[in-house]
Amino acid sequence: MAKTNPGRFFEDYRLGEVIAHAVPRTVSGGERALYHALYPARHALHSSDAFARACGLPDSPIDDLAAFHIVFGKSVPDISRNAVANLGYAEARWLRPVWPGDTLRAQSEVIGLKQNSSGKTGVVHVRTTGFNQHGLPVMEFVRWVMVRKKDLDAPAPAPVVPDLAASVAAADLVIPEGLDFTRYDFDLAGEPHRWGDYAIGERIDHVDGVTIEEAEHMLATRLWQNTARTHFDASLREDGRRLIYGGHVISMARALSFNGLANAQMIVAINAGSHANPCFTGDTVRAWSEVLDRAETPAPGVGALRLRLVATKGGAPFALRDADGKYLPEVLLDLDYWALIPR
Repeated sequence: MAKTNPGRFFEDYRLGEVIAHAVPRTVSGGERALYHALYPARHALHSSDAFARACGLPDSPIDDLAAFHIVFGKSVPDISRNAVANLGYAEARWLRPVWPGDTLRAQSEVIGLKQNSSGKTGVVHVRTTGFNQHGLPVMEFVRWVMVRKKDLDAPAPAPVVPDLAASVAAADLVIPEGLDFTRYDFDLAGEPHRWGDYAIGERIDHVDGVTIEEAEHMLATRLWQNTARTHFDASLREDGRRLIYGGHVISMARALSFNGLANAQMIVAINAGSHANPCFTGDTVRAWSEVLDRAETPAPGVGALRLRLVATKGGAPFALRDADGKYLPEVLLDLDYWALIPR
């Protein structure tokens, strides 16, 4: 009897199936230290307990994207170990902060299946929820991934593509309990720009760039316990290159956005996201942002900005699509998200 698990293929998924993911993971300050070593992440709320306490929180929570990567990584062995690529995200919300000492687990529900015309792959939509040790949800997100078929003769399922919201409504954003920016220290945060200083339609070039290194990418992907074969096994691609984990690009771009958005302290939702083109070792990631919307929140001194974050590996700032509406080849990531910022 076989003891090993080759992972699921497209024909192994069933609509409505709920999959409980192994293995729970207790988070420590080590994740924060490694996250800040891997990315130029400097947002004050995730760096300083004293700063977080001045903002009404008991301590500094784990970086929002670090928590996302941990929950995402739990889902990979069951959802995307045999993936060609992770394609996009929607309806993502952070429901409560993750603190050092919390233990995270995850489960996913299959909400969409559609075989591709080639008959060799299909797209699987899942809604993944991360829980803490108290059984309370800490985040939820929808993602869709292209997965290989093992048996090319397996019949295609009836195609189901879920109807997803174009964005998370501002009224549905969850503000961490106690968050209060009325005593916010702009000097310690690094920039003076408030919620009201950003105009809808404004674009910000984040200036800096970071070249992706093989060793750092491999360390990061293992840190999040992401077992997708395409990130590790260079023999899977004809060009012999490992595909960089898309979350690595997201975190790199978010960290680069500090220069111009240092006060966008917490990510509370992802409205939409696409990995427009693959990223490989040696690519230099740069980033720019566009302000899409602004919203007030009921928390004292706290506003919300809806931002488009674009990561590129070259090209002119603010270039996104060609004349036919297709992403330019140098665009790596197009992410639409909500962040909390002092008013």
